Amino acid sequence: MLRKILICFVFVLPALFAAGQSTGTSEPVESTVAPKYSNEFLSIGVGARALGMSNAQVAVVNDVTAGYWNPTGLMGIESDLQISAMHANYFANIAQYDYAGVGKRLDSLSAVGFSVIRFGVDNIPNTTELIDADGNINYDRITSFSAADYAFIFSYARKMKTPGLIIGGNAKIIYRKVGDFASSWGFGLDASVSYRTGKWRFAAVGRDITSTFNAWNFTLDESTIETFTLTGNEIPENSLELTLPRVILGAARDFRFSQKFGMLAALDLTVTTDGQRNTIISSNPISVDPAVGLEFDYEQTLFFRAGLGNLQYITDITDERSLTFQPNIGIGLRIKRVYIDYALTDIGDQSTALYSNIFSLRLDLVKQK
Repeated sequence: MLRKILICFVFVLPALFAAGQSTGTSEPVESTVAPKYSNEFLSIGVGARALGMSNAQVAVVNDVTAGYWNPTGLMGIESDLQISAMHANYFANIAQYDYAGVGKRLDSLSAVGFSVIRFGVDNIPNTTELIDADGNINYDRITSFSAADYAFIFSYARKMKTPGLIIGGNAKIIYRKVGDFASSWGFGLDASVSYRTGKWRFAAVGRDITSTFNAWNFTLDESTIETFTLTGNEIPENSLELTLPRVILGAARDFRFSQKFGMLAALDLTVTTDGQRNTIISSNPISVDPAVGLEFDYEQTLFFRAGLGNLQYITDITDERSLTFQPNIGIGLRIKRVYIDYALTDIGDQSTALYSNIFSLRLDLVKQK
């Protein structure tokens, strides 16, 4: 039965999604593209703990957020049920980013999780009908719409017979919508493995291992098409957008300075396969983006975190090349079964973007005996 379910996920469901993209029209998919930056809202990260450590997480995550970072980390859940939530604003509150997740240990050998992510911009003015048929400007004809991306992630992890070895995987359903103009459904798979020996932890995550696709369907009415034509805009066509695979390698080590004080150091290497990127290790088609993170703890109750990531070379107007980076910091507090995490972070570097204050909440639920 498990084998049949896996075959359905890998082969049948993607075909059904692609075939079902007409949504009332008979227009076929016109083209297939694999842009360098696709489904980038899934690269931001979840959880203030991770963001405070510059997303160096795949080898250290051990809670419900592992459904996003590395599903093998779900085996670190010790309660009957664990839930988490996060909200963040970006670009001066223009964009809203939300996450919620739930995780549960099925038994001593396996765990499951479910995560929901939304990144959206709401109340966008629609000015396609600003000018009426007589050429008059009528502001009452302005409406609004939202552009939002959704991801629904189903996660599974299982311990293997080899001590310290865990494997896991994700099945992702992606829905993207731009007002009444366009929408897309997509499907993708992730796979991961982690190994722990002594104070060392190692992990590898393959995201979009079969190439995640988004089948776009455009539903423009005649007036919108006419407006696009008169203003010289290209009329979009139905298309299939592919997100190429990437691999994240991680390593981490625990340090105990005393019975009360400890430190966790982590390193992640994100290896992309979609062409040359502006990363510290850049080539075509493979580029590597490193991130390092530290977490200091006091009795596993109070935490201080710091990280360094998004290393890039930039060239200024005098053609001088310099290395920029994004520093992040954060703190965490555990009150019995409640975890409150805070991060001061952004999605730019240390000089070009405003920093965001991000809070996330995690709760352990335990059945009453």
